[in-house]
Amino acid sequence: MAAGDIVPVSGAQFEETLASAAPDVLRAMIREFAQRMMDADVEVACNAGYGEVTPDRVNSRNGYRRREWDTRAGTVELAIPKLRQGSYFPGFLEHRRRAERALASVVATSYLLGVSTRRVEKLAASLGVTGLSKSQVSVMAAELDELAAGFRNRPLDAGPYTFVWLDALTQKVREGGRTVNVHCLIATGVNAAGYREILGIDVTSAEDGAGWLAFLRGLAARGLSGVALVISDDHAGLVNAIASVLPGAAWQRCRAHYARNLATKVPKTAQPWVSTLVRTIFEQPDAASVRAQHAQVTAALEAKLPAAAAHLDAARDDILAFTAFPREIWRQIWSNNPQERLNKEIRRRTDVVGIFPGREAIIRLVGAVLAEQNDEWTESRRYMGLEILAACRKADQPVMGQNVTSEAELTAEAIPA
Repeated sequence: MAAGDIVPVSGAQFEETLASAAPDVLRAMIREFAQRMMDADVEVACNAGYGEVTPDRVNSRNGYRRREWDTRAGTVELAIPKLRQGSYFPGFLEHRRRAERALASVVATSYLLGVSTRRVEKLAASLGVTGLSKSQVSVMAAELDELAAGFRNRPLDAGPYTFVWLDALTQKVREGGRTVNVHCLIATGVNAAGYREILGIDVTSAEDGAGWLAFLRGLAARGLSGVALVISDDHAGLVNAIASVLPGAAWQRCRAHYARNLATKVPKTAQPWVSTLVRTIFEQPDAASVRAQHAQVTAALEAKLPAAAAHLDAARDDILAFTAFPREIWRQIWSNNPQERLNKEIRRRTDVVGIFPGREAIIRLVGAVLAEQNDEWTESRRYMGLEILAACRKADQPVMGQNVTSEAELTAEAIPA
């Protein structure tokens, strides 16, 4: 069987022709090549060529059966020869397992990257693969279950985890014939080597103390230890859950979230000025200056905005917990911004799904996204230096930084009426 019998152009022009060929041409080439291979196989099995009369023949053909074969060039329809005695199936097809495994891998990856089942079906159709339903896409995407389960249940043995960030994402899911909101709880931390690490993920019905308590207990059971500071928003019941599960860990209330909470106590016309005043608290060079500036801002607000002043004073210890650690890492631990960037990537993947069919689907997709992100963090540069982490773990070490007194003067006249 010569190459010219199969390909349209032979010699040096073949590569150029193949690169510029339309999908229909490629499918035709694949079909013809596969057909010739099967004919050659059957000739060997029969010990005679097609229509050849010879006493050496041991079997004969008995028609064909149609079978579709999914390839990278699309779905190819093959005519598989049948034999009068026994059966024949081409070995290179592997009972279609190879093509099905490849297709399942593509579907699972597409689902992981945030492509909805509807789009995967259309994508497969555009590639020439027909008959792929939405339910089949979901079944093949279940390949991610094993990855997500192994990642969620792995032991946390890279501690101590000095800093931990906690946050929750709301997702829509179908339960009991209704569409309801559930909360996806996510924890990240900095391990002993200074790298960021995804610690855990869980889905709860409500973002309350019971949900956070169960989540943190699960992390502790897997090995979470050595936590010095937890950074998060003011989630309901979270502070009590931290005190119960992680004794000795302080809580840093995210400064960005707190600024938005404080704005609700301030008239809209005064919000820009109040926001500017609060930012000066975090611009000080050392812990003593930060606390002095906080007292000065509180006093400045008390004259015209007593509700805001009381709110700021009550939150003092929560929003200034970062000052107990070296100044070099203040920007990394005084807010939940690192977690917010991770949440944005998760939402980019989940938004195309819209409404999940069940909680296990949320775990599957978000867990796979987090596992992928965790691998990237492992291969990137350290998030915190080892010397800084060692300093943070020394409870009796004084806070690093210079004692510089703030010279900023704030007055009530700076706040618009």
